[in-house]
Amino acid sequence: MKVFVTGVAGQLGHDVMNELHKRGYEGIGSDIQSEYGGAKDGTAVVTMPYRQMDITDQAAVEKILLEEKPDAVIHCAAWTAVDLAEDEDKKEKVYDINVNGTQYIADVCKKLDCKMTYISTDYVFNGQGETPWKPDCKDYEPLNVYGQTKLKGELAVADTLEKYFIVRIAWVFGVNGNNFIKTMLKVGQNHEELRVVNDQIGTPTYTLDLACLLVDMNETEAYGYYHATNEGGYISWYDFACEIFKQAGYTTRVIPVTTEEYGVSKAKRPFNSRLDKQKLLEMGFQPLPDWKDALARYLAVIK
Repeated sequence: MKVFVTGVAGQLGHDVMNELHKRGYEGIGSDIQSEYGGAKDGTAVVTMPYRQMDITDQAAVEKILLEEKPDAVIHCAAWTAVDLAEDEDKKEKVYDINVNGTQYIADVCKKLDCKMTYISTDYVFNGQGETPWKPDCKDYEPLNVYGQTKLKGELAVADTLEKYFIVRIAWVFGVNGNNFIKTMLKVGQNHEELRVVNDQIGTPTYTLDLACLLVDMNETEAYGYYHATNEGGYISWYDFACEIFKQAGYTTRVIPVTTEEYGVSKAKRPFNSRLDKQKLLEMGFQPLPDWKDALARYLAVIK
């Protein structure tokens, strides 16, 4: 199987490439830089085939994908800076990356009759209530520009293709990029106490574990919408921070606060990021490991 992966300079693309290599598949990485720009960590992705590709350049997307003729495209590239997406001078670029870029890739996948995997987010919903969101729920109500553009990206894929996997994730962390864990470890070194919100509920997603699932999916034809985060029950950001410091051996005190007490962020955040993952089991896929186990493995790698 030949798989073209976008966004390999990011957390997920990096791990997907390494998982493809581990299984003996042909992986071609791509990103906007002229050469691989992710972590030089000695893993396979660093020396695997790479194509520079700006996903907002329709002609370039068509040329490169038609040249490579992959069996599957795993589309990890996206604008993910949620607050910055609200800036008036950024909105057009966010739309171009998350919507137009996705459409251009989907159009070529249709020509090639190849599979496409699109990574999405719980931000396509309104983030209210306590009921976990089901993957095939169509009650879309994005809270912010990021959510709106990711939803339009989902619809571009689903309206263009039949051979697609749309996989929604939340609270992502990986080696190749910034994330909540790295922020907590950095800030925790210099502060005796930290305020962390305890009324936004969800579960973390370790990109290393997610990459295994995405390759598993592409070995099948069980197309459709899925939710995938690590197991271990729903938690708050406060719970997550406490466990990070506990496992890292920090004595930093964590003070739970409400979103209102913490202060308003530029982009509205979901209170309910609970994702129902039962469909993974129903379709024969292995759920991701417990998030505490994922955290322990991650800390062992980055420390």
